[in-house]
Amino acid sequence: MTYAWLQATLIVAVVVGLHVPLGDYMARALDGGRHHRAERALYRLCGVDPDREQNWRHYLTALLAFSAMSVAALFALFTLQGRLPWSTGHGGMPWRLALHTAVSFTTNTSWQNYAGESTTGHLAVMAGLGVQAFASAAVGVCAALALIRGLVRRGTDDLGNFWVDLIRTTVRVLMPLAVVCGVLLIALGVVQNLAGPETVTTVAGGRQTLLGGPVGSWEPLKLFSGDGGGVFNANSAHPFENPTALTNALEIVLMLLIPTAFLRTYGRMIGSLRQSWTLLAVVGILFALLLGAATWAQSVHGGTVTQAVGGAYEGTETRFGIPGSTLFGVSATGSADGAANASYDSFSSLGGGVLMAAMMLGEIAPGGVGSGLYGLLIAVMIAVFVGGLLVGRTPEYLRKRLGFAEMRYVVLYALVGPTAVLVCVALATATGNAQSSMGNPGPHGLAEAIYAYTSNVNSNGSAMAGFNGATDFHNLLMVAAMLVGRYLPMVFLLALAGRLARQQPGVVTAGTLQARGVNFVALVTAAALILALLNFLPALSLAPLAEGLA
Repeated sequence: MTYAWLQATLIVAVVVGLHVPLGDYMARALDGGRHHRAERALYRLCGVDPDREQNWRHYLTALLAFSAMSVAALFALFTLQGRLPWSTGHGGMPWRLALHTAVSFTTNTSWQNYAGESTTGHLAVMAGLGVQAFASAAVGVCAALALIRGLVRRGTDDLGNFWVDLIRTTVRVLMPLAVVCGVLLIALGVVQNLAGPETVTTVAGGRQTLLGGPVGSWEPLKLFSGDGGGVFNANSAHPFENPTALTNALEIVLMLLIPTAFLRTYGRMIGSLRQSWTLLAVVGILFALLLGAATWAQSVHGGTVTQAVGGAYEGTETRFGIPGSTLFGVSATGSADGAANASYDSFSSLGGGVLMAAMMLGEIAPGGVGSGLYGLLIAVMIAVFVGGLLVGRTPEYLRKRLGFAEMRYVVLYALVGPTAVLVCVALATATGNAQSSMGNPGPHGLAEAIYAYTSNVNSNGSAMAGFNGATDFHNLLMVAAMLVGRYLPMVFLLALAGRLARQQPGVVTAGTLQARGVNFVALVTAAALILALLNFLPALSLAPLAEGLA
Protein backbone atom coordinates (compact mmCIF):
# COMPACT_ATOMS: atom_id res chain seq x y z
CA MET A 1 0.00 0.00 0.00
CA THR A 2 2.89 2.34 0.76
CA TYR A 3 4.36 1.70 -2.69
CA ALA A 4 0.95 2.19 -4.30
CA TRP A 5 0.38 5.60 -2.77
CA LEU A 6 3.99 6.71 -3.32
CA GLN A 7 3.71 5.85 -7.02
CA ALA A 8 0.32 7.58 -7.32
CA THR A 9 1.59 10.68 -5.49
CA LEU A 10 4.63 11.02 -7.75
CA ILE A 11 2.57 10.62 -10.92
CA VAL A 12 -0.08 13.09 -9.77
CA ALA A 13 2.66 15.57 -8.81
CA VAL A 14 4.16 15.31 -12.29
CA VAL A 15 0.76 15.80 -13.94
CA VAL A 16 -0.10 18.81 -11.76
CA GLY A 17 3.34 20.31 -12.35
CA LEU A 18 3.16 19.92 -16.13
CA HIS A 19 -0.46 21.04 -16.47
CA VAL A 20 0.43 24.66 -15.74
CA PRO A 21 2.86 25.33 -18.64
CA LEU A 22 0.94 23.06 -21.02
CA GLY A 23 -2.41 24.62 -20.13
CA ASP A 24 -1.04 28.13 -20.55
CA TYR A 25 0.47 27.19 -23.92
CA MET A 26 -2.80 25.64 -25.09
CA ALA A 27 -4.70 28.81 -24.17
CA ARG A 28 -2.31 30.93 -26.25
CA ALA A 29 -2.28 28.47 -29.14
CA LEU A 30 -6.03 27.89 -29.41
CA ASP A 31 -7.60 31.22 -28.49
CA GLY A 32 -7.19 33.79 -31.27
CA GLY A 33 -3.96 35.14 -32.71
CA ARG A 34 -2.65 35.06 -36.26
CA HIS A 35 -2.76 32.07 -38.55
CA HIS A 36 0.54 30.35 -39.29
CA ARG A 37 1.66 29.96 -42.90
CA ALA A 38 1.20 26.18 -42.92
CA GLU A 39 -2.28 26.59 -41.45
CA ARG A 40 -3.25 29.10 -44.15
CA ALA A 41 -2.13 26.61 -46.78
CA LEU A 42 -4.43 24.00 -45.24
CA TYR A 43 -7.33 26.47 -45.17
CA ARG A 44 -6.85 27.26 -48.87
CA LEU A 45 -6.61 23.57 -49.70
CA CYS A 46 -9.89 22.88 -47.88
CA GLY A 47 -11.65 25.98 -49.18
CA VAL A 48 -12.12 27.39 -45.66
CA ASP A 49 -12.30 31.09 -44.74
CA PRO A 50 -10.50 31.09 -41.37
CA ASP A 51 -11.65 34.60 -40.48
CA ARG A 52 -15.36 33.82 -40.79
CA GLU A 53 -16.94 32.68 -37.53
CA GLN A 54 -19.87 30.30 -37.18
CA ASN A 55 -23.00 30.23 -35.04
CA TRP A 56 -23.74 27.06 -33.10
CA ARG A 57 -25.75 25.44 -35.89
CA HIS A 58 -23.04 25.97 -38.50
CA TYR A 59 -20.36 24.90 -36.03
CA LEU A 60 -22.29 21.70 -35.27
CA THR A 61 -22.90 21.01 -38.97
CA ALA A 62 -19.19 21.28 -39.72
CA LEU A 63 -18.34 19.02 -36.77
CA LEU A 64 -20.82 16.34 -37.82
CA ALA A 65 -19.81 16.56 -41.50
CA PHE A 66 -16.14 16.09 -40.64
CA SER A 67 -16.98 13.11 -38.43
CA ALA A 68 -19.12 11.53 -41.16
CA MET A 69 -16.29 11.91 -43.69
CA SER A 70 -13.91 10.34 -41.18
CA VAL A 71 -16.17 7.30 -40.76
CA ALA A 72 -16.43 6.90 -44.55
CA ALA A 73 -12.66 7.14 -45.06
CA LEU A 74 -11.90 4.63 -42.31
CA PHE A 75 -14.56 2.23 -43.56
CA ALA A 76 -13.02 2.27 -47.03
CA LEU A 77 -9.51 1.75 -45.64
CA PHE A 78 -10.52 -1.24 -43.52
CA THR A 79 -12.57 -2.98 -46.20
CA LEU A 80 -9.87 -2.47 -48.88
CA GLN A 81 -6.93 -3.22 -46.60
CA GLY A 82 -5.96 -6.46 -48.38
CA ARG A 83 -5.35 -4.56 -51.64
CA LEU A 84 -3.18 -1.88 -50.07
CA PRO A 85 0.55 -1.87 -49.17
CA TRP A 86 1.81 -2.70 -45.65
CA SER A 87 -1.17 -4.92 -44.95
CA THR A 88 1.21 -7.53 -43.41
CA GLY A 89 -0.87 -10.28 -44.99
CA HIS A 90 -4.24 -9.17 -43.59
CA GLY A 91 -7.31 -8.98 -45.79
CA GLY A 92 -10.18 -6.53 -45.63
CA MET A 93 -12.55 -6.53 -42.67
CA PRO A 94 -16.17 -7.75 -43.03
CA TRP A 95 -18.38 -4.70 -43.51
CA ARG A 96 -20.05 -4.90 -40.08
CA LEU A 97 -16.70 -5.06 -38.30
CA ALA A 98 -15.29 -2.35 -40.57
CA LEU A 99 -18.25 -0.07 -39.79
CA HIS A 100 -17.93 -0.74 -36.06
CA THR A 101 -14.18 -0.03 -36.09
CA ALA A 102 -14.57 3.11 -38.22
CA VAL A 103 -17.23 4.54 -35.90
CA SER A 104 -15.28 3.41 -32.83
CA PHE A 105 -12.12 5.33 -33.70
CA THR A 106 -13.95 8.36 -35.13
CA THR A 107 -15.91 8.77 -31.88
CA ASN A 108 -12.69 8.46 -29.82
CA THR A 109 -14.00 5.20 -28.33
CA SER A 110 -11.56 2.74 -29.89
CA TRP A 111 -13.39 -0.38 -28.74
CA GLN A 112 -11.84 -3.16 -30.82
CA ASN A 113 -13.94 -6.22 -31.66
CA TYR A 114 -10.80 -7.84 -33.06
CA ALA A 115 -7.27 -8.71 -31.97
CA GLY A 116 -5.02 -5.92 -33.23
CA GLU A 117 -2.08 -7.91 -34.56
CA SER A 118 -4.34 -10.47 -36.28
CA THR A 119 -6.50 -8.00 -38.19
CA THR A 120 -4.86 -4.63 -38.99
CA GLY A 121 -1.67 -3.99 -40.94
CA HIS A 122 0.81 -1.15 -40.61
CA LEU A 123 -0.99 1.15 -43.08
CA ALA A 124 -4.32 0.77 -41.27
CA VAL A 125 -2.60 1.66 -37.99
CA MET A 126 -0.74 4.69 -39.35
CA ALA A 127 -3.12 6.18 -41.93
CA GLY A 128 -6.32 5.07 -40.24
CA LEU A 129 -6.16 4.68 -36.50
CA GLY A 130 -3.30 7.15 -36.01
CA VAL A 131 -4.97 9.91 -38.02
CA GLN A 132 -8.24 9.42 -36.16
CA ALA A 133 -6.45 9.55 -32.81
CA PHE A 134 -5.56 13.14 -33.72
CA ALA A 135 -8.87 14.00 -35.35
CA SER A 136 -11.26 12.54 -32.77
CA ALA A 137 -9.38 14.20 -29.91
CA ALA A 138 -9.39 17.52 -31.77
CA VAL A 139 -13.18 17.28 -32.27
CA GLY A 140 -13.63 16.98 -28.50
CA VAL A 141 -11.44 20.04 -27.98
CA CYS A 142 -13.47 21.97 -30.56
CA ALA A 143 -16.74 21.29 -28.72
CA ALA A 144 -15.14 22.39 -25.44
CA LEU A 145 -13.80 25.60 -27.03
CA ALA A 146 -17.28 26.42 -28.33
CA LEU A 147 -18.76 26.09 -24.84
CA ILE A 148 -16.01 28.24 -23.33
CA ARG A 149 -16.71 30.97 -25.88
CA GLY A 150 -20.41 30.70 -25.08
CA LEU A 151 -19.61 31.41 -21.43
CA VAL A 152 -17.22 34.28 -22.22
CA ARG A 153 -18.87 36.13 -25.10
CA ARG A 154 -21.75 38.56 -24.79
CA GLY A 155 -24.60 39.31 -27.20
CA THR A 156 -23.34 37.33 -30.18
CA ASP A 157 -24.22 34.21 -32.16
CA ASP A 158 -20.61 33.40 -33.02
CA LEU A 159 -18.74 30.54 -31.34
CA GLY A 160 -15.59 30.52 -33.47
CA ASN A 161 -14.70 28.52 -36.56
CA PHE A 162 -14.71 24.71 -36.31
CA TRP A 163 -12.09 24.24 -39.03
CA VAL A 164 -9.71 26.70 -37.41
CA ASP A 165 -10.13 25.05 -34.02
CA LEU A 166 -9.63 21.59 -35.55
CA ILE A 167 -6.44 22.48 -37.41
CA ARG A 168 -4.93 24.52 -34.57
CA THR A 169 -5.56 21.76 -32.05
CA THR A 170 -3.95 19.19 -34.33
CA VAL A 171 -1.00 21.25 -35.58
CA ARG A 172 -0.15 23.30 -32.52
CA VAL A 173 -0.93 20.90 -29.65
CA LEU A 174 -1.31 17.25 -30.61
CA MET A 175 1.41 16.90 -33.24
CA PRO A 176 4.24 18.48 -31.19
CA LEU A 177 3.28 16.32 -28.20
CA ALA A 178 3.20 13.22 -30.41
CA VAL A 179 6.73 13.85 -31.67
CA VAL A 180 8.24 14.53 -28.24
CA CYS A 181 6.47 11.68 -26.45
CA GLY A 182 7.02 9.25 -29.33
CA VAL A 183 10.77 9.80 -29.30
CA LEU A 184 10.80 9.40 -25.53
CA LEU A 185 8.86 6.11 -25.58
CA ILE A 186 11.01 4.70 -28.40
CA ALA A 187 14.13 5.61 -26.41
CA LEU A 188 12.67 3.71 -23.44
CA GLY A 189 12.19 0.54 -25.48
CA VAL A 190 8.81 0.72 -27.25
CA VAL A 191 9.07 -1.04 -30.64
CA GLN A 192 9.15 1.08 -33.83
CA ASN A 193 9.58 -0.53 -37.24
CA LEU A 194 7.75 -1.62 -40.37
CA ALA A 195 8.78 -5.26 -40.14
CA GLY A 196 6.52 -8.10 -41.15
CA PRO A 197 5.74 -11.20 -39.06
CA GLU A 198 8.82 -12.94 -37.69
CA THR A 199 8.94 -16.47 -36.29
CA VAL A 200 11.18 -16.92 -33.25
CA THR A 201 12.17 -19.77 -30.95
CA THR A 202 10.87 -19.35 -27.40
CA VAL A 203 12.77 -20.15 -24.20
CA ALA A 204 10.86 -23.42 -23.89
CA GLY A 205 11.87 -24.42 -27.42
CA GLY A 206 8.55 -23.69 -29.11
CA ARG A 207 7.90 -21.48 -32.15
CA GLN A 208 6.04 -18.18 -31.99
CA THR A 209 5.22 -15.57 -34.64
CA LEU A 210 5.78 -11.95 -33.56
CA LEU A 211 4.67 -8.81 -35.36
CA GLY A 212 6.43 -5.47 -34.96
CA GLY A 213 5.08 -2.23 -36.34
CA PRO A 214 4.97 1.55 -35.89
CA VAL A 215 4.15 1.10 -32.21
CA GLY A 216 6.38 3.86 -30.77
CA SER A 217 4.80 6.54 -32.95
CA TRP A 218 1.30 5.21 -32.27
CA GLU A 219 1.56 4.71 -28.51
CA PRO A 220 1.60 8.38 -27.42
CA LEU A 221 -1.36 9.10 -29.73
CA LYS A 222 -3.52 6.43 -28.15
CA LEU A 223 -2.65 7.71 -24.66
CA PHE A 224 -2.78 11.52 -24.68
CA SER A 225 -5.61 11.69 -27.24
CA GLY A 226 -8.00 9.56 -25.17
CA ASP A 227 -7.99 6.97 -27.93
CA GLY A 228 -6.80 3.90 -26.03
CA GLY A 229 -6.78 1.38 -28.87
CA GLY A 230 -3.90 -1.08 -29.03
CA VAL A 231 -1.69 -2.21 -31.89
CA PHE A 232 -1.67 -5.54 -30.06
CA ASN A 233 -4.57 -7.37 -28.48
CA ALA A 234 -2.92 -7.20 -25.04
CA ASN A 235 -2.75 -3.39 -25.35
CA SER A 236 -0.35 -1.86 -22.82
CA ALA A 237 0.20 -5.22 -21.14
CA HIS A 238 2.21 -6.18 -24.25
CA PRO A 239 5.96 -5.60 -23.74
CA PHE A 240 6.25 -4.07 -27.22
CA GLU A 241 3.81 -1.33 -26.16
CA ASN A 242 4.82 -0.99 -22.51
CA PRO A 243 8.17 -2.63 -21.77
CA THR A 244 9.11 -1.35 -18.28
CA ALA A 245 7.76 0.16 -15.06
CA LEU A 246 9.12 3.53 -16.25
CA THR A 247 7.14 3.43 -19.50
CA ASN A 248 4.11 2.34 -17.47
CA ALA A 249 4.38 5.47 -15.31
CA LEU A 250 4.93 7.66 -18.38
CA GLU A 251 1.86 6.21 -20.08
CA ILE A 252 -0.27 7.00 -17.04
CA VAL A 253 1.01 10.58 -17.10
CA LEU A 254 0.15 10.89 -20.80
CA MET A 255 -3.42 9.71 -20.22
CA LEU A 256 -4.03 12.33 -17.53
CA LEU A 257 -1.99 15.23 -18.92
CA ILE A 258 -4.10 16.96 -21.60
CA PRO A 259 -7.48 16.62 -19.82
CA THR A 260 -5.90 18.11 -16.68
CA ALA A 261 -4.06 20.84 -18.61
CA PHE A 262 -7.30 21.80 -20.33
CA LEU A 263 -8.68 22.87 -16.95
CA ARG A 264 -5.84 25.42 -16.81
CA THR A 265 -6.61 26.45 -20.40
CA TYR A 266 -10.22 27.04 -19.37
CA GLY A 267 -9.14 29.29 -16.50
CA ARG A 268 -6.93 31.34 -18.83
CA MET A 269 -9.62 31.71 -21.48
CA ILE A 270 -12.31 32.90 -19.05
CA GLY A 271 -9.83 35.12 -17.19
CA SER A 272 -10.12 33.35 -13.84
CA LEU A 273 -7.44 30.91 -12.71
CA ARG A 274 -9.46 30.45 -9.52
CA GLN A 275 -11.99 28.58 -11.62
CA SER A 276 -9.35 26.25 -13.01
CA TRP A 277 -8.03 25.44 -9.53
CA THR A 278 -11.59 24.88 -8.30
CA LEU A 279 -12.27 22.39 -11.09
CA LEU A 280 -8.90 20.75 -10.50
CA ALA A 281 -9.85 20.25 -6.84
CA VAL A 282 -13.10 18.53 -7.88
CA VAL A 283 -11.23 16.28 -10.32
CA GLY A 284 -8.60 15.50 -7.69
CA ILE A 285 -11.19 14.45 -5.10
CA LEU A 286 -13.06 12.23 -7.56
CA PHE A 287 -9.84 10.63 -8.81
CA ALA A 288 -8.60 10.01 -5.26
CA LEU A 289 -11.92 8.39 -4.28
CA LEU A 290 -11.81 6.10 -7.32
CA LEU A 291 -8.15 5.18 -6.84
CA GLY A 292 -8.57 4.55 -3.12
CA ALA A 293 -11.61 2.33 -3.66
CA ALA A 294 -9.97 0.35 -6.48
CA THR A 295 -6.69 -0.14 -4.62
CA TRP A 296 -8.54 -1.30 -1.50
CA ALA A 297 -10.74 -3.67 -3.53
CA GLN A 298 -7.75 -5.23 -5.27
CA SER A 299 -5.51 -5.47 -2.20
CA VAL A 300 -8.02 -6.55 0.45
CA HIS A 301 -10.14 -9.11 -1.33
CA GLY A 302 -11.84 -12.11 0.24
CA GLY A 303 -11.04 -15.68 -0.70
CA THR A 304 -8.44 -18.23 0.35
CA VAL A 305 -6.07 -17.73 -2.58
CA THR A 306 -6.21 -13.94 -2.68
CA GLN A 307 -5.64 -13.71 1.06
CA ALA A 308 -2.70 -16.12 0.81
CA VAL A 309 -0.91 -14.14 -1.90
CA GLY A 310 -1.87 -10.74 -0.48
CA GLY A 311 -4.27 -9.47 -3.11
CA ALA A 312 -6.16 -10.11 -6.35
CA TYR A 313 -3.18 -10.77 -8.61
CA GLU A 314 -5.06 -12.70 -11.29
CA GLY A 315 -4.95 -10.82 -14.57
CA THR A 316 -2.54 -8.14 -13.34
CA GLU A 317 0.73 -7.51 -15.13
CA THR A 318 3.45 -9.13 -13.02
CA ARG A 319 5.97 -6.44 -14.01
CA PHE A 320 3.81 -3.72 -12.44
CA GLY A 321 1.88 -5.56 -9.73
CA ILE A 322 -1.44 -4.52 -8.25
CA PRO A 323 -0.47 -0.84 -7.66
CA GLY A 324 0.71 -0.29 -11.23
CA SER A 325 -2.24 -2.13 -12.73
CA THR A 326 -4.87 -0.46 -10.53
CA LEU A 327 -3.51 3.06 -11.05
CA PHE A 328 -3.36 2.44 -14.79
CA GLY A 329 -6.94 1.12 -14.84
CA VAL A 330 -8.40 4.03 -12.85
CA SER A 331 -6.48 6.51 -15.03
CA ALA A 332 -7.71 4.81 -18.21
CA THR A 333 -11.38 4.74 -17.20
CA GLY A 334 -11.32 8.11 -15.42
CA SER A 335 -9.68 9.82 -18.40
CA ALA A 336 -11.85 8.20 -21.10
CA ASP A 337 -8.73 6.66 -22.62
CA GLY A 338 -9.57 2.97 -22.33
CA ALA A 339 -6.05 1.58 -22.55
CA ALA A 340 -5.24 -1.44 -20.38
CA ASN A 341 -2.10 -2.94 -18.85
CA ALA A 342 -4.07 -5.72 -17.11
CA SER A 343 -7.18 -7.82 -17.67
CA TYR A 344 -10.10 -5.82 -16.29
CA ASP A 345 -12.23 -8.97 -16.44
CA SER A 346 -9.89 -10.50 -13.85
CA PHE A 347 -10.15 -7.60 -11.42
CA SER A 348 -12.06 -8.39 -8.27
CA SER A 349 -15.80 -7.83 -8.56
CA LEU A 350 -15.64 -4.60 -6.56
CA GLY A 351 -12.44 -3.48 -8.29
CA GLY A 352 -14.06 -3.91 -11.68
CA GLY A 353 -17.10 -2.07 -10.34
CA VAL A 354 -14.92 0.92 -9.49
CA LEU A 355 -13.61 1.07 -13.06
CA MET A 356 -17.19 0.91 -14.27
CA ALA A 357 -18.18 3.69 -11.87
CA ALA A 358 -15.38 5.92 -13.22
CA MET A 359 -17.06 5.79 -16.61
CA MET A 360 -20.55 6.17 -15.17
CA LEU A 361 -19.54 9.49 -13.62
CA GLY A 362 -19.48 10.77 -17.20
CA GLU A 363 -15.69 10.37 -17.32
CA ILE A 364 -14.95 13.69 -15.65
CA ALA A 365 -12.07 12.62 -13.41
CA PRO A 366 -10.41 14.15 -15.43
CA GLY A 367 -12.28 12.83 -18.48
CA GLY A 368 -11.42 12.85 -22.17
CA VAL A 369 -9.60 15.43 -24.25
CA GLY A 370 -12.05 18.33 -24.37
CA SER A 371 -14.97 16.11 -23.42
CA GLY A 372 -13.71 15.91 -19.82
CA LEU A 373 -13.94 19.68 -19.44
CA TYR A 374 -17.39 20.13 -20.93
CA GLY A 375 -18.71 17.11 -19.01
CA LEU A 376 -17.37 18.65 -15.81
CA LEU A 377 -18.92 22.02 -16.66
CA ILE A 378 -22.30 20.31 -17.06
CA ALA A 379 -21.89 18.97 -13.50
CA VAL A 380 -20.93 22.49 -12.38
CA MET A 381 -24.07 23.97 -13.93
CA ILE A 382 -26.25 21.37 -12.21
CA ALA A 383 -24.55 22.23 -8.91
CA VAL A 384 -25.04 25.96 -9.54
CA PHE A 385 -28.70 25.43 -10.36
CA VAL A 386 -29.29 23.40 -7.20
CA GLY A 387 -27.34 25.95 -5.15
CA GLY A 388 -29.36 28.79 -6.62
CA LEU A 389 -32.60 27.07 -5.70
CA LEU A 390 -31.36 26.59 -2.13
CA VAL A 391 -30.75 30.33 -1.68
CA GLY A 392 -33.85 31.36 -3.63
CA ARG A 393 -32.12 33.10 -6.54
CA THR A 394 -31.98 32.62 -10.30
CA PRO A 395 -28.84 30.53 -10.80
CA GLU A 396 -25.90 32.20 -12.54
CA TYR A 397 -22.49 30.92 -13.57
CA LEU A 398 -19.79 33.33 -14.74
CA ARG A 399 -22.52 36.02 -14.83
CA LYS A 400 -24.59 33.94 -17.24
CA ARG A 401 -28.16 33.11 -16.17
CA LEU A 402 -29.11 29.43 -16.09
CA GLY A 403 -32.83 29.62 -16.67
CA PHE A 404 -35.34 27.11 -17.99
CA ALA A 405 -34.05 27.08 -21.57
CA GLU A 406 -30.41 26.67 -20.54
CA MET A 407 -31.11 23.97 -17.96
CA ARG A 408 -33.23 22.07 -20.47
CA TYR A 409 -30.09 21.49 -22.55
CA VAL A 410 -28.05 20.70 -19.44
CA VAL A 411 -30.52 18.06 -18.32
CA LEU A 412 -30.83 16.55 -21.80
CA TYR A 413 -27.04 16.29 -21.97
CA ALA A 414 -26.91 14.62 -18.56
CA LEU A 415 -29.61 12.08 -19.47
CA VAL A 416 -28.17 10.91 -22.80
CA GLY A 417 -25.38 8.73 -21.39
CA PRO A 418 -27.32 6.81 -18.72
CA THR A 419 -30.33 6.34 -20.99
CA ALA A 420 -28.23 5.00 -23.86
CA VAL A 421 -26.30 2.60 -21.60
CA LEU A 422 -29.34 1.14 -19.89
CA VAL A 423 -31.42 0.88 -23.08
CA CYS A 424 -28.60 -0.91 -24.94
CA VAL A 425 -28.02 -3.37 -22.07
CA ALA A 426 -31.78 -4.00 -21.85
CA LEU A 427 -32.02 -4.66 -25.60
CA ALA A 428 -29.02 -6.99 -25.57
CA THR A 429 -30.34 -8.88 -22.53
CA ALA A 430 -33.95 -9.12 -23.70
CA THR A 431 -32.91 -10.58 -27.06
CA GLY A 432 -30.50 -13.07 -25.48
CA ASN A 433 -27.49 -11.59 -27.29
CA ALA A 434 -25.90 -10.40 -24.06
CA GLN A 435 -26.12 -13.84 -22.46
CA SER A 436 -24.59 -15.57 -25.48
CA SER A 437 -21.64 -13.15 -25.43
CA MET A 438 -20.94 -13.35 -21.69
CA GLY A 439 -17.79 -15.20 -20.74
CA ASN A 440 -19.11 -15.84 -17.24
CA PRO A 441 -22.52 -16.67 -15.74
CA GLY A 442 -24.45 -14.75 -13.09
CA PRO A 443 -23.67 -11.25 -11.84
CA HIS A 444 -20.17 -11.22 -13.34
CA GLY A 445 -21.54 -11.94 -16.81
CA LEU A 446 -24.07 -9.11 -16.41
CA ALA A 447 -21.23 -6.85 -15.26
CA GLU A 448 -19.39 -7.67 -18.50
CA ALA A 449 -22.39 -6.56 -20.57
CA ILE A 450 -22.99 -3.39 -18.56
CA TYR A 451 -19.27 -2.55 -18.73
CA ALA A 452 -19.27 -3.05 -22.52
CA TYR A 453 -22.06 -0.59 -23.24
CA THR A 454 -20.94 1.88 -20.57
CA SER A 455 -17.55 1.91 -22.30
CA ASN A 456 -19.09 2.39 -25.76
CA VAL A 457 -21.51 5.16 -24.81
CA ASN A 458 -18.88 7.08 -22.82
CA SER A 459 -16.23 6.91 -25.60
CA ASN A 460 -13.88 4.90 -23.42
CA GLY A 461 -13.16 1.67 -25.28
CA SER A 462 -11.83 -0.45 -22.43
CA ALA A 463 -13.41 -3.87 -22.01
CA MET A 464 -13.88 -6.83 -19.75
CA ALA A 465 -12.28 -9.32 -22.10
CA GLY A 466 -14.76 -12.07 -21.22
CA PHE A 467 -17.46 -10.30 -23.22
CA ASN A 468 -17.54 -11.21 -26.92
CA GLY A 469 -18.69 -8.17 -28.87
CA ALA A 470 -17.62 -9.59 -32.26
CA THR A 471 -21.11 -10.56 -33.40
CA ASP A 472 -23.34 -8.88 -35.96
CA PHE A 473 -25.81 -7.82 -33.26
CA HIS A 474 -23.23 -6.21 -30.97
CA ASN A 475 -21.27 -4.66 -33.84
CA LEU A 476 -24.37 -2.78 -35.01
CA LEU A 477 -25.83 -1.98 -31.57
CA MET A 478 -22.45 -0.67 -30.43
CA VAL A 479 -22.30 1.55 -33.52
CA ALA A 480 -25.60 3.11 -32.45
CA ALA A 481 -24.41 3.41 -28.84
CA MET A 482 -21.17 5.14 -29.81
CA LEU A 483 -22.83 7.60 -32.20
CA VAL A 484 -25.54 8.53 -29.70
CA GLY A 485 -23.13 8.74 -26.77
CA ARG A 486 -20.67 10.95 -28.62
CA TYR A 487 -22.67 13.28 -30.84
CA LEU A 488 -26.10 13.75 -29.24
CA PRO A 489 -24.54 15.37 -26.14
CA MET A 490 -22.57 17.65 -28.49
CA VAL A 491 -25.83 18.78 -30.08
CA PHE A 492 -27.22 19.86 -26.70
CA LEU A 493 -23.84 21.29 -25.67
CA LEU A 494 -23.49 23.55 -28.71
CA ALA A 495 -27.13 24.63 -28.46
CA LEU A 496 -26.42 25.59 -24.84
CA ALA A 497 -23.26 27.45 -25.89
CA GLY A 498 -25.26 29.39 -28.48
CA ARG A 499 -27.85 30.50 -25.91
CA LEU A 500 -25.17 31.51 -23.41
CA ALA A 501 -23.23 33.52 -26.01
CA ARG A 502 -26.34 35.59 -26.82
CA GLN A 503 -26.85 36.62 -23.19
CA GLN A 504 -25.68 39.89 -21.70
CA PRO A 505 -23.70 39.59 -18.45
CA GLY A 506 -25.67 39.63 -15.23
CA VAL A 507 -24.91 41.71 -12.15
CA VAL A 508 -23.00 40.10 -9.29
CA THR A 509 -24.61 40.83 -5.92
CA ALA A 510 -24.15 39.63 -2.37
CA GLY A 511 -26.68 36.88 -3.00
CA THR A 512 -24.92 35.46 -6.08
CA LEU A 513 -23.56 31.96 -5.56
CA GLN A 514 -19.76 32.12 -5.60
CA ALA A 515 -18.43 29.43 -7.93
CA ARG A 516 -15.27 28.85 -5.93
CA GLY A 517 -14.10 27.85 -2.49
CA VAL A 518 -14.45 24.75 -0.35
CA ASN A 519 -18.25 24.80 -0.24
CA PHE A 520 -18.55 25.01 -4.01
CA VAL A 521 -16.02 22.19 -4.53
CA ALA A 522 -18.06 20.02 -2.16
CA LEU A 523 -21.31 20.95 -3.95
CA VAL A 524 -19.98 20.05 -7.42
CA THR A 525 -18.40 16.81 -6.18
CA ALA A 526 -21.63 15.78 -4.48
CA ALA A 527 -23.68 16.66 -7.56
CA ALA A 528 -21.48 14.47 -9.80
CA LEU A 529 -21.60 11.52 -7.40
CA ILE A 530 -25.33 11.73 -6.66
CA LEU A 531 -26.19 12.04 -10.36
CA ALA A 532 -24.22 8.87 -11.16
CA LEU A 533 -25.67 6.97 -8.20
CA LEU A 534 -29.26 7.87 -9.07
CA ASN A 535 -28.78 6.65 -12.62
CA PHE A 536 -26.69 3.53 -12.14
CA LEU A 537 -27.03 2.21 -8.57
CA PRO A 538 -29.69 -0.38 -9.53
CA ALA A 539 -27.51 -1.72 -12.35
CA LEU A 540 -24.42 -1.79 -10.12
CA SER A 541 -26.41 -3.57 -7.42
CA LEU A 542 -27.34 -6.37 -9.83
CA ALA A 543 -23.79 -6.89 -11.10
CA PRO A 544 -20.50 -5.99 -9.32
CA LEU A 545 -22.06 -5.22 -5.93
CA ALA A 546 -24.08 -8.45 -5.91
CA GLU A 547 -20.99 -10.47 -6.85
CA GLY A 548 -18.78 -8.67 -4.34
CA LEU A 549 -21.20 -9.11 -1.45
CA ALA A 550 -21.61 -12.77 -2.31
